[in-house]
Amino acid sequence: MDALRGLGELALGSRLKRVSEYMMKETQIVYDYFNIDFDPYLFPIFKIIVNKDGVTNTEIQNALQFSQPAITQAINKLNNKGFIIFKHDEVDKRKKIIHLSKKGKDSIIKLKPIWKSIDVVIKDYTLETSSSLIEHLNSLENKLNTKSFSDTIIKHIKMNTTKTRDIEIISFESQYSKDFYELNREWLQTYFYVEPYDEEVLGKPETYIINKGGHIFFAKKDNQIVGTVALMPIGNDGLFELTKMAVSPESRGLKIGQHLMQYCIDFAKSMGLPKLILYSNRKLENAIYIYRKYGFIEIPIESNSPYNRSDIKMELVF
Repeated sequence: MDALRGLGELALGSRLKRVSEYMMKETQIVYDYFNIDFDPYLFPIFKIIVNKDGVTNTEIQNALQFSQPAITQAINKLNNKGFIIFKHDEVDKRKKIIHLSKKGKDSIIKLKPIWKSIDVVIKDYTLETSSSLIEHLNSLENKLNTKSFSDTIIKHIKMNTTKTRDIEIISFESQYSKDFYELNREWLQTYFYVEPYDEEVLGKPETYIINKGGHIFFAKKDNQIVGTVALMPIGNDGLFELTKMAVSPESRGLKIGQHLMQYCIDFAKSMGLPKLILYSNRKLENAIYIYRKYGFIEIPIESNSPYNRSDIKMELVF
C-alpha cells in the first residue's frame, strides 16, 4: 500500500516532492541517453538565460521566485559546465550580466528537441480533468507507474529526429485487426475505460464496421502501424461516425491524428457524404480544439448516446 497516498491531502507536499524527484531522475536518464551534459534541475534558470541572453541574478530571482542561494548555486553549476559567461554592465561596472557562452548556444540545438518531446509527453500524461488536485495526482502517478517516463520521451525524440519515410495511410486488412484493437484499447484505458460496446466493436471490426459498409484506416510509419481511425455507418440513412481514432503513445505529438482526420474528411467528401459526426468528452480539450479546427461544430447529444463517456456530439457538414 502507498502510505503517502493513504494520507490524502495532508501529504500533498510530500507527494509533489516525490513526483518531482521521479521526473527529474527520469529526465536525467534522457539527457544521459543522448550524451548531453545537462542537469534537469538547472532547466528553469538556464531557460531564462536562453530567452534573454543578457540577464542579472536579481532578474532571474524575480522571474522564478526561487531563493537567492538556489539561484546562485545553479548559476555556479552552469558556469562550471561552461554554458554561460559573465560581462560587466556598461553603465554600472559592479553589475554582472549573464550571457550564454558558445558552448551554451551550441547546446540549445541538442536540447530543444528534447524539451519539445518532454513537453508533449507531459501533456499526454496529464491531459484530463479531475475534481481535485489529489485525484489528478493519483492519476498521474498511476501513469508514471505503468509506463516509463524516460522510455516514452526517448521514443518520442527518436520518432522526431530520425529521418523516416512520410506517414502512409492504408486501408483495413484482416492482419491489422490486432493493431486496431490494441491501439484503441490502450487509448481508452489511458483516458477512460473500455465499455462493453467498445470491446464488442474493437474485437469484431469486420462485423461492426467493414461488413456494414464502413472503413478503417491506419497510419503506417517505418513499416509499423502507429495510428488508426474508422468511419462507421450509423443506421440506414447514409450517416457515418468518425470514431475509434487512436495513436500509439510514442507517436503522439507528431500530428498523426490530424493526418488521419484530414484523410477521413477527404475520403468522406469523395464518397459524396453529406456530413460526419463524432462523439467525444469535454475533458479532452486538445482533441475538441482540433475538431473545431477542422470545422466540426457542437450539436445536441441524444440521451441514449452509444458511449457512456461521451458528453459532447459534433458534426461536420460538407
